[in-house]
Amino acid sequence: MKSADFGAYIKVRRESKGIPQRIIAHRLNIDTSTLSKIELGERQVTVEMIKGFSEILEIDYKELQIKFISEKIINDYSNQPFFSEAIENVISKIKK
Repeated sequence: MKSADFGAYIKVRRESKGIPQRIIAHRLNIDTSTLSKIELGERQVTVEMIKGFSEILEIDYKELQIKFISEKIINDYSNQPFFSEAIENVISKIKK
């Protein structure tokens, strides 16, 4: 997923807390350049990073995971002709 929205959200939260990229990158065990690319939407966020971002940036884990999953689904599949029907199908299966 190349998500500029998710990356921008992370960047805004990081900057609002005054945390340098190098601190976040170190805590996530990634390069500063990787974090920069994530914030620019040029690099994928992994599911494993979500927990780290939530702890470091003091964002509710559930909120951040929902944002991540939602944007991933939209970015990866929304251009498919039967997207809405597929989402409805998934929701009906989850509710069973």
